Amino acid sequence: MGHKDNNFSVKERLGSFKYAFKGMKHVLKAEHNMWIHLSVAFVVIVLGFLLKISRYDWMIVSLCIGFVLSAEIMNTAIEKLTDKVSPERNEIAGLVKDIAACAVLISVIASVVAGLLVFVPPLLKLVKQV
Repeated sequence: MGHKDNNFSVKERLGSFKYAFKGMKHVLKAEHNMWIHLSVAFVVIVLGFLLKISRYDWMIVSLCIGFVLSAEIMNTAIEKLTDKVSPERNEIAGLVKDIAACAVLISVIASVVAGLLVFVPPLLKLVKQV
């Protein structure tokens, strides 16, 4: 039925993670916006521990962090590919990059709204105690 190359191999599947780590290494080295997102994520995580947010709130925070980081990584991939296939200035290539950046912006806005819903109530409670 299938070719020998189509056989599933746990070792090969685990080995394929090296490509994902290679991509992460590049993003961490070359993309300044990723450092901004990671810095904000760090502050949010520390705030979550300080405010002792619920498990449900941690799920929301975790998903939002993953959402923003994934959007930034996809934006980077789209930018790199666009630069490769259209190295000269091109209106459509520029629009593709702008749309990809918009996806990051939308993920950030949604995450800020979720973050406000998670963090404002315990912050207000803390302020009332002082």
